[in-house]
Amino acid sequence: MDQHSERARLVDDYWAKLVQRVQMVMPIADELRSGGMLEYEPYCKIRAADTNQEKMREFYKVLHSGGDKVKFAFYSRLEKHEPSLFSDLGFTGHNTHSEKTHSSESSPVIDKYMKRIRSEYQYVTEYNSLPGEHVLLSERFTQPLILQKHRDRIEREEEIRSSGERFQQVLSSRSSGDSVQLSSLFDPDDHGISPSSVILQGNSGNGKSFTVQKIMMDWASGVLYKGRFDIVFHLKCKEINRIPGEKSLVEILSCSCSLTSHEISQILQQSPEKVLVVIDGFDELKLPQDINDTSAHTDLLQKARPVDTLCALLRGRILPESFLLVSSRSTATDTLSKLLKGPQRFSEIVGFSEKGVEEYFRKFFQKKKLFREAYTYVKANESLITACSIPVVCWIICTTIQERFKYGANKTSGLETTTSIYVDFVCTLLKHHSQGLSQSVPTLLRSLGQLAERGMQEQQVLLDEDSVNETISDPAGNPFLCKFLFKRRIYQETMFSFMHLSFQEFFCALYYVLLDEKESLGKLLMDSSSKPRFAAVVQFAFGLLNKDVRLTLKEHGLFIRPKTQAHLKEWILEKVKGFSLCSEAVLIVLHCLCELHEEDFVKEAMGSWKRIDLHGPFLSRADFCALLFCSQCCQRIEGIYSLYLTSEYLSMILPELHKFKEASLTILDPSVSDLGELINTLTRGQTLSSQRVCVRTLLSLDLSINKEPSSTCTEIVLLRYPDLESFSLTFPHSEIFNIDWTRLFQIIHRWDLDALLSVLHSFSNLKKMEMSVKCLTEKLSVWTLQMSQNCPSLTELTLDAGILQEDGIEILKSSNTRPSCMMTFIGSICNKQFKKYPHYDDDFWSRLKDHQSNCCQKVRILLNDQGFSMETL
Repeated sequence: MDQHSERARLVDDYWAKLVQRVQMVMPIADELRSGGMLEYEPYCKIRAADTNQEKMREFYKVLHSGGDKVKFAFYSRLEKHEPSLFSDLGFTGHNTHSEKTHSSESSPVIDKYMKRIRSEYQYVTEYNSLPGEHVLLSERFTQPLILQKHRDRIEREEEIRSSGERFQQVLSSRSSGDSVQLSSLFDPDDHGISPSSVILQGNSGNGKSFTVQKIMMDWASGVLYKGRFDIVFHLKCKEINRIPGEKSLVEILSCSCSLTSHEISQILQQSPEKVLVVIDGFDELKLPQDINDTSAHTDLLQKARPVDTLCALLRGRILPESFLLVSSRSTATDTLSKLLKGPQRFSEIVGFSEKGVEEYFRKFFQKKKLFREAYTYVKANESLITACSIPVVCWIICTTIQERFKYGANKTSGLETTTSIYVDFVCTLLKHHSQGLSQSVPTLLRSLGQLAERGMQEQQVLLDEDSVNETISDPAGNPFLCKFLFKRRIYQETMFSFMHLSFQEFFCALYYVLLDEKESLGKLLMDSSSKPRFAAVVQFAFGLLNKDVRLTLKEHGLFIRPKTQAHLKEWILEKVKGFSLCSEAVLIVLHCLCELHEEDFVKEAMGSWKRIDLHGPFLSRADFCALLFCSQCCQRIEGIYSLYLTSEYLSMILPELHKFKEASLTILDPSVSDLGELINTLTRGQTLSSQRVCVRTLLSLDLSINKEPSSTCTEIVLLRYPDLESFSLTFPHSEIFNIDWTRLFQIIHRWDLDALLSVLHSFSNLKKMEMSVKCLTEKLSVWTLQMSQNCPSLTELTLDAGILQEDGIEILKSSNTRPSCMMTFIGSICNKQFKKYPHYDDDFWSRLKDHQSNCCQKVRILLNDQGFSMETL
């Protein structure tokens, strides 16, 4: 039996015990996924399971389908992560051929080094970690999307401008066939050529350093580059900047790891072709102006300025046989490419794909319910889900929501505003990704804002090099800008951009509110009406007025003056007092109020808004959340019209709907329970006495609810019933709680007139009823008389009919009602027989109208306890 089969058999034999005892399930799953042995979907199922035992049962499905190869890999990771369990189960005797986390041929020195790497790199210290706090790398790292191609100008512009679902579609089209795994960075290309150097480019916050840490951890764990590189060194450029004096390469490497200079020297001289040096953050390296004039040296032990020694390594003058992986921001990639030895390979961390964002949220919120709530909320916000492609933004959002979950608060109250997330991102980059800035933070942010405003005015997202240099003192060191090289005929063209259009909009808004000039703010607000993209700028501007956001900006020397706040708020109040806002303007106002997140002012603005007319479009979830927030801030709102809702949105707004004096809603395909819950909510005591709500469902009915001083009237218009057109029911306030509305709507949805009439009979506390029918038949006359007898509280019944048939009238002539009940019938008596179609088709109403005008006489019939009377109208 070969080694793979033997280990696979052991996994099968001991599986029952392994299910009960393995604790490190997810670290094992993460390593198998990194090694390409675990697909995304089964990985998600393993993570979603609530207990380790359930995770292991999901795991076995993968092992069973993957065969001996996958079981062998599982066995190896199990030995690494559960050594005590191995000993307890008696596995140690089977380790005749070393399947530890490194090659059997590696030296004890390298073994010790790998162990140290595993110990140090298995944890992540996050930006907000307290002393001694950390999380497992496996619980945070998610494979970013890595492309090994340069995108042209049109492709770049499309990526920067798109957002939401369209943005994910663009990323998906870029990654189709071009995305790579970490394990294939050094694989031969189509010509069979393997690179000596790999550039790993990425914007600030896109996860370059995180990816480097993952590479180091996976190599030391034996799951990456096994047999290819005997040793991998990790150099951080910002640490090299701090090394004093002159150092040799061996000394620099020794400063970065646990090995001595002597040990490193021996390893490098023994097999330099199996050495990989990972250099992280080249853009942070302080290159001297005379870097190209320095004398070349090739000796491992020769000393020079640390930056000169590192450049000699990059150029291949030292250790020419070794391999290099260098991470850098795009702003320094062209400089790096000129220094770096060949053959080179370009790769770019684009950020998270849609699946990557979902996987990150799933890892962060380990409980399935919390993950689903958080991810669903963020996915519905177009700006946030787009920004989540940046890993640092993903972390900021998850951390914010997690804090709200922790303290039991509503998740949206912690997330608060899109602007606050962008401000948090900017502050994170300023603190952790902006070492050695050549200008103060206020000056930097104002210059970025000026550049962003110019781009917005000219509708450009790709900015030419001259314009950038005129505005920004050090574009290459700016963490918020990206730099691109494009081919233009026989030349190269250098362009800059912000990470995404939304960041350009954010910095533009920051520039406007910091200017503190009424003329400039007026121009912005005017542009928001004529230039659609400026709507987002205005929303960010209001978000920057938020108290907490202003305090954060103040810490960086940025002050928003009171008159700026007053001018913007005055603009909102002028807007809402108008009566002719288009739907786009309505949504801008709602988002501005939501971004401002100032409850007292929102209450003031909503109180001044006489008519919120959304003109009928279905709202995005972000639009609806803005409306919901504004509603939650108020006690009373005048009215809302043309609000289209899904069943989900209906359930969200129901607790606030009673605040509207009038509301006109259209619900898309509501269930019977939706309608029952709606009418129960609107007819209970919490609603306002003057409230009128009109609800329309697209296929079945219209519903109007009007609260009178002592009663509630519910009118239901049946859009597709063959005989009954509408009816209204009026109940005393005190009796409304006993109505089974759900049963009523169930019968309406069945289109069963007999059953509907039967259930109306059962409403014993009905006070008043009005009906509209096409024809008063004998059957309907009998039924109305039964209503009078079966509903002792009924005082008025009015029936409006197109035609009063003779047999129906004859029934009424010989009848009377109980005392205190008045019945009224209005319709036309035919002088000629009206020929009806077998069914009420499209021509019925035109024929009936002609017949009524030429051959009919309109009458009113009154029926009470005194008997029958009829008058001509």
